[in-house]
Amino acid sequence: MSAASTVAATVAVIDYGMGNLRSVSQAVEHAAKDLNLQVVVTNDPKVVHAAERVVLPGQGAMRDCMRELREAHGGDLFGAVLDAAATKPLMGVCVGMQMLLNHSEEQDTPGLGLIPGRVVKFRLEGQIQPDGSRYKVPQMGWNRVSQARHAGAWGGEPHPCWAGIPDESWFYFVHSYHARVDDAQHSAGETEYGVRFTSVVARDNIFATQFHPEKSAEHGLALYRNFLLWRP
Repeated sequence: MSAASTVAATVAVIDYGMGNLRSVSQAVEHAAKDLNLQVVVTNDPKVVHAAERVVLPGQGAMRDCMRELREAHGGDLFGAVLDAAATKPLMGVCVGMQMLLNHSEEQDTPGLGLIPGRVVKFRLEGQIQPDGSRYKVPQMGWNRVSQARHAGAWGGEPHPCWAGIPDESWFYFVHSYHARVDDAQHSAGETEYGVRFTSVVARDNIFATQFHPEKSAEHGLALYRNFLLWRP
């Protein structure tokens, strides 16, 4: 085996100042154990261009996330992320998922337009949960995710990133806004919280979750590992 063939490929976790980078990178590193992958937290466009795959986290207000991403490295990081979204596996997390859509109601913010759809606020005033309590916004805590099956997507089976993860598994959410995709075939997972909403989006080489896999115990780590093994 040549020395070149033993060099680890890189997974770039994008650092634009708006993600829970430590917990995300540690979870991805744990998931990458024994896969000969180097996990790098970076804001260097050259590193992103060279990476085999990319993780785009996000936390806070979407307008702030979009602004910071656009301004990082004079816009070069923004371009590198768009290039990655077109050419290699990319996983968005939380606001990193919302940014992939066309538009968010949160401060009337345009997104990246990679998944047709929009992000809307939970409107749950007066609604009562099954336990008799009122729904609270943001949704904060554990909830189930139903793995979507669409006849025209993934052969009618759940997305490959769900491999080995039971349907209706629990994941950890913290959010006040949720996705509405224009095409149901871009919904790879759905969740109930006063309304049924898309909690996982996917298209071509893109996979993204509203919930935090890094805070979701064994199933979250399994999802990161599946992403690292995924060959779209």
